[in-house]
Amino acid sequence: MAGKKRPSIALAEPEAAADGSSSQEEAAAKPAPAAEAPAKKKKLSMERKKQRKELDKERHRQSAESDAAAAKLKPQQQQPAEVAPEAAAAVAAPPPPVPVMSGPGLHMNVFRDLASPEASHREAAAEALVAELRQVQKAYEKSGRKGESEAGGGDGSSQMEAEKDDGLENCAPSVRYAIRRLIRGISSSREFARQGFALGLTVVLEAIHAISVEAIMKLIPNLLEYSASMKGPEAKDNLLGRLFGFGSIVRSGRVSGQWAGEKSSPIIKDFVNEAVKLGSKKRYLTEPVVAVILDLAGKLPEEAILSEILEAPGVQDWFNRAADAGDPDALYLALKLQEKTNAQKEIFGKLLPYPFSPEIFFAEEHLRSIAACFKESTFCLPRIHSLWLVITDMLVQEVASQSDIATSSSKKHKKNKKGSSSEDTKKNLHTFCEVIIEGTLLLSSHDRKHLAFNILLNLLPRLSPSSIQVILSSKVVHGLMDVLSNESSWLHNAGQHFLKELVSLVSDDNDRRVAVIINLQKYSSGRFDCMSKTKTVKDLVTKFRSGQDCLCLVQSLMSLFVDESSVTDEPSDQSQTTDENSEVGSVEDKDLFGQGSADLLKSWIVTTIPCVLKNLKLTSKGNSLTDSEMVKCIEEKFQVQTEVLKFLAVQGLFSASLGYEVTSFELHEKFKWPKPAISTSIRNECIGQLQFLIEDAQKDETLHVSEVKSNDLGFYFMRFINTLCNIPSVSLFRTLSTNDDNAFKKLLDVESLLFYEERKVGPGLESTKMHAMRYLLIQLLLQVLLHPDEYWEAAIDVTICCKKSFPSIVQNDNSSGQPSNEGGVEGFNEDGSGKSNEDGLEECNDDVSDDSNEDGPLEFMDVLVQTFLSVLPHVSGPVCFSIEQVFRVFCDEITETGLLDMLRVVKIDLKGSRRQSGSDDDEDDACVDIEDDDETIVEDEEVGDTDSAADGLDEEMDEDSADEEDEGQDDLKETVEHEAKDGDDAEATKDGDDSDDSDGMDDDAMFRIDPYIARIFKERNLPGSETRQSQLMRFKLRVLTLLEIYLQRNTGKNLVLEVYSFLMQAFVKSHSADGSEQFKQRIGGILQKRIFRAKDYPKGDAVELSTLESLLEKVLTLASRSRYNTVASVAQNAAFWLLKIINSKSCSKQELASVVDKFQYILTDYFNNKKSRLKLGFVKEVVRRNPWIGEELFGFVLQKIGCSKAEYRRVQTLELVDCILKSWAGDDSSASKLLKKHMSQLCELIQEVLTKIPENKSRRQEVRRFCTRVFQTVTKLNLKERFQKKLNPETLSLCEAQLGAAFVRFQK
Repeated sequence: MAGKKRPSIALAEPEAAADGSSSQEEAAAKPAPAAEAPAKKKKLSMERKKQRKELDKERHRQSAESDAAAAKLKPQQQQPAEVAPEAAAAVAAPPPPVPVMSGPGLHMNVFRDLASPEASHREAAAEALVAELRQVQKAYEKSGRKGESEAGGGDGSSQMEAEKDDGLENCAPSVRYAIRRLIRGISSSREFARQGFALGLTVVLEAIHAISVEAIMKLIPNLLEYSASMKGPEAKDNLLGRLFGFGSIVRSGRVSGQWAGEKSSPIIKDFVNEAVKLGSKKRYLTEPVVAVILDLAGKLPEEAILSEILEAPGVQDWFNRAADAGDPDALYLALKLQEKTNAQKEIFGKLLPYPFSPEIFFAEEHLRSIAACFKESTFCLPRIHSLWLVITDMLVQEVASQSDIATSSSKKHKKNKKGSSSEDTKKNLHTFCEVIIEGTLLLSSHDRKHLAFNILLNLLPRLSPSSIQVILSSKVVHGLMDVLSNESSWLHNAGQHFLKELVSLVSDDNDRRVAVIINLQKYSSGRFDCMSKTKTVKDLVTKFRSGQDCLCLVQSLMSLFVDESSVTDEPSDQSQTTDENSEVGSVEDKDLFGQGSADLLKSWIVTTIPCVLKNLKLTSKGNSLTDSEMVKCIEEKFQVQTEVLKFLAVQGLFSASLGYEVTSFELHEKFKWPKPAISTSIRNECIGQLQFLIEDAQKDETLHVSEVKSNDLGFYFMRFINTLCNIPSVSLFRTLSTNDDNAFKKLLDVESLLFYEERKVGPGLESTKMHAMRYLLIQLLLQVLLHPDEYWEAAIDVTICCKKSFPSIVQNDNSSGQPSNEGGVEGFNEDGSGKSNEDGLEECNDDVSDDSNEDGPLEFMDVLVQTFLSVLPHVSGPVCFSIEQVFRVFCDEITETGLLDMLRVVKIDLKGSRRQSGSDDDEDDACVDIEDDDETIVEDEEVGDTDSAADGLDEEMDEDSADEEDEGQDDLKETVEHEAKDGDDAEATKDGDDSDDSDGMDDDAMFRIDPYIARIFKERNLPGSETRQSQLMRFKLRVLTLLEIYLQRNTGKNLVLEVYSFLMQAFVKSHSADGSEQFKQRIGGILQKRIFRAKDYPKGDAVELSTLESLLEKVLTLASRSRYNTVASVAQNAAFWLLKIINSKSCSKQELASVVDKFQYILTDYFNNKKSRLKLGFVKEVVRRNPWIGEELFGFVLQKIGCSKAEYRRVQTLELVDCILKSWAGDDSSASKLLKKHMSQLCELIQEVLTKIPENKSRRQEVRRFCTRVFQTVTKLNLKERFQKKLNPETLSLCEAQLGAAFVRFQK
């Protein structure tokens, strides 16, 4: 009937209208003829629904027309009551009559407002709908149920309903219409129609008791039809409409109220069966159906739940098949109903145990029987099924209740109850995680792994730290690492989210944060960040800020280190989280994850514990703290430092002879070792971290406020070592050799003497020296233990130097009756001299003094420097730091011999040394020159460079000068090429064969070059060791640090020239020999910052002028010929520095003539040789700083400028001449005298440059500016007439032609 209009029916006859509608529906439903029967069978319910919608639209239209007619005829509505109905009908006869509202009625706008997006509008519309329907129903009931029109009221809508038997016979037609309209509305997906109409249906059912609940339960499926053939949105809308309709029935309270009035009524069972039947149609309906049933159960007493809901046939059938089918909704319903009723009946099938208790429910056997239910709960992802909320509450509710018990009472029996219940809760949690999380979800699909992470996130906020350790098990951590390590995995984002939320949950709770760190690292063998490609553990560790927090973490890590079950209690089953086919790993994998993984974890612990102290640094806020606050901070940090120190010392240096625990009665502490013996590598790491810990303590001492006395961690460490050594059942982790044992005891004795002497002396330089030396002794003691039979000799040398430098400790040692540990100590006299001392110094330094050119005994500082040089190539960073601190306080006493020993190390080159060993006999000469042979090679290589290396300046030279070269340079080039070829051959031979014989030099010859490099060459063939070049470079950089310290404190000493000479040579060689970039930058920085830009410099007559001239000549050559810009730049600054020293000397003009000759030489090379790379800007700066050089060069430049064949260089030289002229400002007499002397040359220069005026515009302008400035200078010095007389006619004509107005003004 779609598309057809209804026949006109008088609105005043509602019954006829209803009959007409019914007749039309019946006509549509009549059986068709036999020929049309197959077509009628194919007619779908959708068509019938469309027909009903068309009828509704027609009714709505008629209702709107009736409303409009009623508004127009409003005056007629106020007729006297006694007017006969016939008269009223006669008035309204033409056109067809429209009913006039004089009583209650139903307005259509309330249905429109029920779909409003605003909740307040929907609520108002529902209230208005109830009010209108209540009035309509009341009027209908008063009128004897004869129809609304006879009751004196009713609108068009009240006359639209005349349906066949639907169970609503007791309701007014408007109410019947509204019910149908509301039921159809809850199936609409338009805006908020479903929510609004469900609300309306709820309040209507609650307010109008004439509506039969049974009729509504039948009417909902009839109006919202569903069949298996229905597809798409229509089926979904109808099913959801049914769900909302049943929900409205429950929330109206009619079902529970009807049962309360008549307990024999089957209404509850019928409703539950219908709801269960609805839930079985689609998977997504089951969980909300359970919510509807639970909503109903919440309105019923316990007896009704047991007798009506649980006894409903649909529910029982559902429960019986749920465990095998894996239905999470049935399990959810069972748990909730059990919670409400506490039923101890076997009515839940296999879902719940009988009798029920959390312990039995979470038993392993029962969890395995219902594991399928948990598996199938993933259908609603990413939302978590409601079942998991119930499970979470069951797992953690006992923890909460027991915490309440603990806070409310402290009685003993309650504490015992708390302990036992807490253990049961942990057991339940452990079983649940093991069976469901690890054994069911993590071994299954990606969706179920995702679900497992979400469940853990729900559990974590409600668990105690000890319970967190239960759920973050080995398989969970391995699964998380597996997910995070694969960025292409679908689960990668889920893993990242889990980790982010985990960090957020524990960020404000230290105990939880410790638990997470421990478990993540415990089950990843200390490699969680590495395997997961994150910084999670590192970031968590940095969140420990206060001293107590850090101490908590440190103690937990220590317990993990000594806990022998930390790794072995969890088998190597990390692969089990990947899939179900990899549950059993190979024996080799398990072995690999045994001791190897334990060592990895222990290594991480040893590395991390000292890092915790970095969070307690006082550098950032130290200036803002008061002394009392600073003392508190220092005490907190010292407490953590001592705990870390004791742990590292015990685990790294000692072992227990009997058992694994030792109690120290002196320290009142118990020390424990792991049952599996600590490996040597872990012990070495402990010693290395001890060294870094002591180094950090020494650094922190320089940052504290001077008024605040810091704790001495070094003293604490040495006393702790002494105490442990005196415990009979404790011994060092290895048996020391005779030499190492002797050195170990001497270091302990001397450090103790220095400590007491330091306290006796009080603050000052002497105390600072003792303190620095004490920390060096401590570092050497650890170095002796770390490397057997390698550093004992150096350690003994340092102890002898201590007694030589501080004679008072020897006196105290003798006076206290302590036996001396070395034979030469008794010979120390008060004045520091004595044969026994000298013999001792010479004997212990036999191997490092072969190169010394001193025949007599070595000074104390020489021995100390040589000892430092003997250990610097291989010792750790903390030892180097201690050496630097000692050198800093003793460097003022260094001698030339010690300084040369250090400088020779910087100059040594493995390649060059072997090639030049025969010609380097005079290396130890005291001269400060750069060695001639090496410098010649460097310079000649630069001179002999090819044309391709020429810079941009040479590109502008004239072509006619490109082919001209000096014959001497050609010969020199051939020589250099021959030498370079030999060097390349030697290098190629060395690279091609690493054998000792291929070098042409045996080890003994190499040792004679420099004894400090001997060990490097001895280890050159060790597999896995560093290359010789890298070891040597590290050695050089460490020596450079000592030299920089020396230069910081002694920039004005004459020895600085020696340092400069060696450093400059090493800097040049590093460029020509492909040196390390770090080495180049380091030397360049020291030269520039510590020498050239230093406030002080060598002064006076103690420095020989010839030495300065030689050095100046070399740097000028580098500045003019070096193909490296950095070398040229450093050479220029060196020239300025050397000239500054020369100016400080009182030298006559004749003595300084040789200095001028050096500049004339490089200028001659600049004019004659295109290979010169001299920048005239450098010469101009020299002239500006040293005007006397400009005066001497003026005539020379005027004479040579014409010899230059390159136009570009001639023009550049004019700027130099102009600079010289400017440098005369303020001294007119000498300037006038000098200008008169060179007047003729100046005029000839002007004639020459004007004759060869450049074609380039900028150069031509430069020539004219030069001539103009000459005229101005001549005028200023009153030499105008003399100058004009010197100008010949040709020059005058050139000036007039080329200079124009400028020359005319000069003539006037």
